[in-house]
Amino acid sequence: MSSSPQPTSATEASTRRAGGGRTMALLVIASCQLMVVLDITIVNIALPHIQRDLDFSTTGLSWVVSAYTLAFGGLLLLGGRAGDILGRRRVFVFGVLVFVVASLLGGLAQSPGQLLAARALQGAGGAIASPTALALISTTFREGPERNRAFGVFAAVSAGGGAIGLLAGGMLVEWLNWRWVLFVNVPIGLLIVLATPRWIRESERHPGHFDLAGAMTSTAGMVLLVYGFIRAAQDGWSDALTLASFAAAVVLLALFLLVERRSRQPITPLHMFADRNRAGTYGIMLCLAAAMFGMFFFLTLFVQNVLGFSPLQAGLAFLPVSVLIATGAGLASRLLPTYGPKPFMVAGAVLAAAGLAWLTRTDAHSTYAGSILGPMLLFSLGMGMEFVSLTLMALSDVPARESGAASGLLNATQQVGGSLGLSILVTVFGTAGAHEAERQVPDFLARATPAERLSFRRTGELPAPWSDEVLSAGISAAFVTAAVFALLAAVVAVLAIQVRPADLERLKGGAGPGGGG
Repeated sequence: MSSSPQPTSATEASTRRAGGGRTMALLVIASCQLMVVLDITIVNIALPHIQRDLDFSTTGLSWVVSAYTLAFGGLLLLGGRAGDILGRRRVFVFGVLVFVVASLLGGLAQSPGQLLAARALQGAGGAIASPTALALISTTFREGPERNRAFGVFAAVSAGGGAIGLLAGGMLVEWLNWRWVLFVNVPIGLLIVLATPRWIRESERHPGHFDLAGAMTSTAGMVLLVYGFIRAAQDGWSDALTLASFAAAVVLLALFLLVERRSRQPITPLHMFADRNRAGTYGIMLCLAAAMFGMFFFLTLFVQNVLGFSPLQAGLAFLPVSVLIATGAGLASRLLPTYGPKPFMVAGAVLAAAGLAWLTRTDAHSTYAGSILGPMLLFSLGMGMEFVSLTLMALSDVPARESGAASGLLNATQQVGGSLGLSILVTVFGTAGAHEAERQVPDFLARATPAERLSFRRTGELPAPWSDEVLSAGISAAFVTAAVFALLAAVVAVLAIQVRPADLERLKGGAGPGGGG
């Protein structure tokens, strides 16, 4: 009677358990990142329902999105540093718990003020959890192919989370109600909190102190800078509060640089920018995030307001984005050890720019299959290639004690770049739309019924099909600017990024200078 097969050795069994553990660890980390990233877009489709239910003004409604991105982008540097000092697993769990509590409060909100406060708290929780999640990959996975694959998964989730959020938001709004775009985070977040101690080991703590002066000046400066752009989009560039916000932001960010130069343990080690590859990576991320946020925002408007898609149909329309981002990320993660990240940085930015340039041809007579799907897929493939390359380059050869700060800075450039870029694109959209409206008014008045003329005098808004022409003209102009952002990213990749032999050695699993598992 034969006995059941046994492991050939204790080492083999241990290896299998370790592999399974790392798989589960990656699932936990990626789930957290997905939850945090998709919350940037999941509310977009729900905004009309939120406005009716809580009686938001149109201007106030924009802050449902902005309160999250401002807090998220402004506090990311502090979140990354907290993980370095206090232990990344501990800080990761705390950030997820803050996010869960804020999501519950947001879903229960009964007034605009309550919802905006909850969204800001969500952003703070995301800022604590997200950079720590990225840094945990560095401490959980060995440098080389194993870490490359982990970064590929993380990058695909980061880049595809926006599209997944649009799909999830459409389903939840259509099948339940808008409050579930927030409630859905509660069970997911609690599962992450319960799984983290089992599958993720605590990182080594690096004794130090919090650079509170740096944290306060950087956070306040970035928040005011983003606020200034958002207000400029709404109230114009000559608005007194807009100008005051920009002036205060410049002063605070200059003070931040001065503080960091003198601090013995800065929240953002400025020597990271001395490496041309890392500095170039942050510049590329800033430009591409601006383009990506704009694409999601304006295409969501177009498919619902011009094509007449329902919330669920709008969400489904973005599903191919996630597939192509995953494809691009998988392709890049497999070929990076052979070719290095620069070719994928350049090619990804060029593909993104080509897709956005194609979208500039969008007009009121465009269709989804004929005018939207193709350029959206081209853009998504390029972004998938970009996110893997940028993530690896940003953390390449960074000492373990600073990986949290490095990942926090990469995330910060993404969120701040997206917020700033979207504000610029909205300003371009508004200006082009206003010019198109002036052009359309004579034609409208010549054809309008007396009732339509009376409604126009009262509201100042053109009815369809004239309003569709105005919206399409504004969106097309915004995509021109977005394409310029992507082209600028390609230029930075060509001029700034250098792939050194030691970088390729690390990607293939060798130690290289400063490398190691």
